[in-house]
Amino acid sequence: MSLKYGLLGLLNYGSMTGYELDKAFDASLGFFWQGQTSQIYRELSAMERSGWLESERVVQEDKPNKKLYLITEEGKHALLEWLSDADNAIAESQYIRSAFLMRVFFAGELPQESALAMLHAYKAECEKALEELGGISQNIAEYSKLVTDESKNKYWQIAAMFGEGFCRAGLDWAKKAISILERNGHKNESIGY
Repeated sequence: MSLKYGLLGLLNYGSMTGYELDKAFDASLGFFWQGQTSQIYRELSAMERSGWLESERVVQEDKPNKKLYLITEEGKHALLEWLSDADNAIAESQYIRSAFLMRVFFAGELPQESALAMLHAYKAECEKALEELGGISQNIAEYSKLVTDESKNKYWQIAAMFGEGFCRAGLDWAKKAISILERNGHKNESIGY
């Protein structure tokens, strides 16, 4: 559901092609919301049908023609309405729904080596995500050029800061979990936290 609002938010900064939106989404919102290229194009078509977007075909001489998307007043209204109704999103943000954590919860059924391998893989993903987030400042600087009000990028920085904190917390948790298993194995003793 939030994918379309992310796209509306990006288009609120200026018109873009589907390709540019896909690239901008991945570079700016991708660390906390994933949108596959096919999903993005489906959402763009649906939002155009609903009147939230308009598109214009741009004829190019040396390249294939492109479709440029623009947000409509109705789309801006939908974005502002969604932004203003944050209560449900805030309440939902306090609950974690994770298939990975469900596996961790029941990992006592596995050989310890398998559980450790799973935790080491998670730790590696956290490290990779932190490395990728290292480039977010450059992305923010690049996309700041798209907006007339540069003060908006401080909100992008605040969201990126959350992403970095989330990844650091995951990495810290993985290190502690690995240490506990390596120290205690599958022994049934309270580990405290």
